[in-house]
Amino acid sequence: MKKIIITAMAALLGVVAINAQNFQDKKDLISISVLIPDQPDPLPQGARAYAITKLKQIAANNGVAANESFSRFFISLELTPLTKDILPGPPMQIAQNMQVTLFLCDYFDQKVFASTSIETKAVGTNETKCFINAVKAINTNSNEITAFMQNGKQKIIDYYNANCSNIIKKAENLAFQKQYESALYELTSVPEVCDCYDQALAKTKDVYQAYVDYMCDVNLASAKAAWAAEQNSSGAASAGKYLANIYPDAKCYGDADILFKEIKNKVLDDWKFEMKKWQDGVDLESQRIEAFRAVGVAYGNGQKPNTYVMPWMTTR
Repeated sequence: MKKIIITAMAALLGVVAINAQNFQDKKDLISISVLIPDQPDPLPQGARAYAITKLKQIAANNGVAANESFSRFFISLELTPLTKDILPGPPMQIAQNMQVTLFLCDYFDQKVFASTSIETKAVGTNETKCFINAVKAINTNSNEITAFMQNGKQKIIDYYNANCSNIIKKAENLAFQKQYESALYELTSVPEVCDCYDQALAKTKDVYQAYVDYMCDVNLASAKAAWAAEQNSSGAASAGKYLANIYPDAKCYGDADILFKEIKNKVLDDWKFEMKKWQDGVDLESQRIEAFRAVGVAYGNGQKPNTYVMPWMTTR
């Protein structure tokens, strides 16, 4: 849990500082992962990076935010060589016809929501370059890919519309058990375009407030203990690690600020630390929304498997 909290706080700082001012303009309808599964014949590492970039482009062209953070729904591809010819040089080259299969899937329910296959031709001086050129040759605006994305996107929306009330109930139960990060992960997964987004957002605000209040009490108690044990620069550094995890809108923030000023007055300029504050000149509500989204993303990434072996991901 401590690892998740630290990760969430790091994500919060970066997201709020950089992205909060753009919140009103950022209306991503759906957010999904980009995932390349582990296969017996894996995609060459050099081609893998190009594949991830290409999948992000495909998603963006169709109103979907795709990234490498772990989430329930993901877009992926599989490259299958169909023919292979050696072209005499110099330099010698490899020519391959390849089948590219795109998938949009539900990781938890192990379902393929949409798929499509296209063929590409690629030439390269080695197999890795051949795979790279095959990925580069994918036309992200083709009719087949557009239809694939629109079909998959609608099925994701249908999923959330059908299951939203269950998602909210699950989040309520998780929050009751003080599993706040998990609850925020569930709630923030609901896209804005879905029917019950406003209901999920309202519940998210309640869970987020309970989370920051709970974490404030935990971290303030630890900060006080650290400072009481050593009222010097070493104790200040230890206390600061806990104070850094206290959100500006937590109920005990005022008490935390009092402790901060007490430590600051004692160690003076030896303590290079400031309490966390909301960014000036940026809408507070947008910063709060970005904050609890960051907690949800951090939790999701904490659940990310080390390997992705998915024999169910097939059109057959």
